[in-house]
This record gives sequence, structure tokens and C-alpha cells, in this order.
Amino acid sequence: MILRVCALYPELMNIYADRGNLLMLERRCAWRGIEWQLHESTLGEALRDEHDLYYIGGGQDADQRRCARDLLEHKAAALHAAASRGAVVLGVCGGYQLLGHSYELGAEEIPGIGLLDVRTVRSDGPRLIGNVVVQSDEGVIAGFENHAGHTQLASSQQPLGRVLRGHGNDGRSGLEGARRANVIGTYVHGPLLPKNSWLCDWLTARALGVESQALAPLDDSLERAAHAGALRAAGVS
Repeated sequence: MILRVCALYPELMNIYADRGNLLMLERRCAWRGIEWQLHESTLGEALRDEHDLYYIGGGQDADQRRCARDLLEHKAAALHAAASRGAVVLGVCGGYQLLGHSYELGAEEIPGIGLLDVRTVRSDGPRLIGNVVVQSDEGVIAGFENHAGHTQLASSQQPLGRVLRGHGNDGRSGLEGARRANVIGTYVHGPLLPKNSWLCDWLTARALGVESQALAPLDDSLERAAHAGALRAAGVS
């Protein structure tokens, strides 16, 4: 098997150690004998619909503006086509916001590409920051969140999960992230996948078009310890 991954703007959208997520995917593929192909797509490059998993992390507001314009001009059509055929698209923090319709910064509106039916507004209040634990349909996700944007889901938009500890999308709804088929957005980072190896495997299996049980088992004692530590940090045993 071959996992073909496309990292979007890795030199710009990498404020929360997002390369750790890519490294986690690569290492677990290597340990299983799954070939790994990584393409890094940056500003000005027309994106091709030829990958199994697309990933975009978080960045500063200025970089997010630049990437938003580039996404619309050079990459939105390919990402929509990829999502329609079942490729995995994962956005974390700022990447999550760009997968929605828009991100309002005062009088300015940064457009998104509309893969998720969400809208984000920058709040003047305290940042939503701290350890977070989320109960998703597939399992428990633990990590860290740090965002000033408050994201609202449309009534028909499925969340990624429900907040057990932390703030989530807006600090009020009790919801975290958003999911539409294989398109996933979340504010959980720290980074996300090293603390949640089961989620890494779930995403890998979805991208490859197989069941998670089809992936060879690994010795996950260190990964389970990392997950347990993230749970304890959030006050969840």
C-alpha cells in the first residue's frame, strides 16, 4: 500500500508543531511497511487531485490571510474534488477555519473554501486556551487548544465530537470541531496525532480505503502513555 499525503503550506501553517502530525503518519506507515509519499504544496502552486490525505495546520493571522487567498485561487477546486471522491482532508486550528466559509476579523472577512459548513468570528474576549478532551464517535481525543476564533456550526453540520474538558468551538456549545465524511476540522493540537495514535491509524485507514483492523498492530505502549498523560493534564482519568 502507498499513502500519498499532501501538506498544504507547511512553511507557513506550522505554528503548533504541526509537522509532528506528519511525522506521526510517516513513522507509523514505515513501521507497517506502507510506502509514504509526501508532497508539500505552497503559495502559487495549482493543486492536483492525486493524494489520499490532505493536511493543513495553523498559522499566524497574516499567514492565514495569504493562504486563504491562495486556497481559493489555486487549490479549492482540487480539494473539493478530492473530498468528493473520499480522500481525507484534515484541518487543525487555522486550517480548520479555512475549511469553513469564512473567518471574520473585525470588519475584515477572510474567505474559506466551504468544505465544512462553519463560520468563525474573532472574539474580543479571552482566548480559548488549555488542555482539551473530546468524545468523538470513534474514540476520545486529547490535546491542547489555543484560539481566539469562535466557530459556529450550521444546524446540519456534524461536530467532530463533544467536549469533556476544555472550550471546544466557542466555549459555549459543548461541541468541538466539525466533520463531513472524510473532511475533518479541529482545534485540538499540541500536536494532535502523537497524543492520539488511534486517530492517526483511523485517518490512515480511511485514506487508504481499508478498515482500521487491516493495519498491522504495533507496540503502542509509548503512544498509550502519551494519550493517558494528555488525559491527566486535562483532569480526565
